Amino acid sequence: MSQTPQNSIESTDGELGPDVASATGPASGKAWYQRIGPGLITACVVIGPGSIMTSSKVGANDGYSMLWVVVVSVIFMLVYMSLGAKLGAASRETPCELIRGKAGAWLSILVGIGVFFISAAFQSGNNIGVASAFEAFIESKTLVAVLVVVFNALAIMFLFAFKDMYKMLERLMMTFVATMLICFAINLFMLGPDIGEMAKGLVPSLGRSGELLPVLGLVGTTFVITAAFYQAYLVKQKGWSRQDMKSGLLDARIGSVIMFLITLMLMSTAAAGLYTGQPVTLANPVAVATSLETTFGPSAKIIFCLGLFSAAYSSFLVNSMIGGFMASDALGLGSKPTDVAPRMLTTAALLTGMSVGLAVLIFDFDRTPTIIAAQAVTVVAAPLIAGVLLWLTSSRDVMGDAVNGPITKVFAGIGLVLLIAMAARTAFVTLPDSVQKYRDSRAATSLVTPAPAPFDSSERRE
Repeated sequence: MSQTPQNSIESTDGELGPDVASATGPASGKAWYQRIGPGLITACVVIGPGSIMTSSKVGANDGYSMLWVVVVSVIFMLVYMSLGAKLGAASRETPCELIRGKAGAWLSILVGIGVFFISAAFQSGNNIGVASAFEAFIESKTLVAVLVVVFNALAIMFLFAFKDMYKMLERLMMTFVATMLICFAINLFMLGPDIGEMAKGLVPSLGRSGELLPVLGLVGTTFVITAAFYQAYLVKQKGWSRQDMKSGLLDARIGSVIMFLITLMLMSTAAAGLYTGQPVTLANPVAVATSLETTFGPSAKIIFCLGLFSAAYSSFLVNSMIGGFMASDALGLGSKPTDVAPRMLTTAALLTGMSVGLAVLIFDFDRTPTIIAAQAVTVVAAPLIAGVLLWLTSSRDVMGDAVNGPITKVFAGIGLVLLIAMAARTAFVTLPDSVQKYRDSRAATSLVTPAPAPFDSSERRE
């Protein structure tokens, strides 16, 4: 790809150059709120059931002391979201087409299939998150299972019903983001957080535990590299080009601020409502809602579960699209919303997650093997995806004058090292622990031979 000879979009230092203001693309003359979209969608996939649980657990057990980790996580997420936005706007080719051209089909397929497997494996968690929001108010497992199937069906219909799917996705995610902001803000306001302690929490420390490993776990729920990479696809779907790069970078910043605000509110809510200085165990998101209910009434549970549903279902939809669209692009089957293959592969990710989620919900299926498999793939895929994104955006033949400068490379390089550290944590701590616990549970189950129990008419019904 030839370099841009005039009106450079970005200076060699990686920051916006003086000529960017002269861009006359379709988004350049619009107000800031009309120049956003992809960043909001990325924020939705990052704020899911997993991030809600992790933020709530940290707040309940460490108070406000770990708020600084949110800042660090969002900074690195912003760096890589900006790289994704730049790549999508600067190149006429899709990311996997660029990888094929520069390194060969093998790397493109490795990246795409790795992302698909991670998305499909963790999609079960999003299904369980949606189910949890219903289970807080509905006792019948059968009815909850039916609702999960209905919402999966609605997601699949969404993929095929609209001619301009991206535009509808953007509107839907804006609604979910607004709902999350309002719900979690109401809960936090009603609890009356300690502003002074919140400010102290922005100063780096290792919290009550004094250990580094929980810090890496918290970073991993916000610094989601697959979502940052997918920013390139969303920018293309919105129709932005080099002339709109300023809008793309603004959009990434706004999306990052939204992630920061929601995560900050979740952690601070748990700190204000649940922190006592003693260990707190939260089994699932509903446990958070129930605990808050005892603090200031039933309205807390309703409001929190509405926010939980918005987080779970928005992540539910976009997460599957990340896997489906990137896998399709990697296989050379297309990456546009109008192409059949990415929508079919997205459907496959949705159905995989639904199947595992329903098995857990109805049959108490142990989804530990799927989590272990996803963790194993993440060890390799996450640093690989970050490295490829940094490599592509640092290639002048791809980016032209928008190539990464020294400052961007330094911050992105630190982010890559952080992802490698998280992968090492997963490989040497999380994964072995998960495997050992699974083996222990299987061994305990095989040793137990329950005696026949007499019929009990009071047995719990669904």
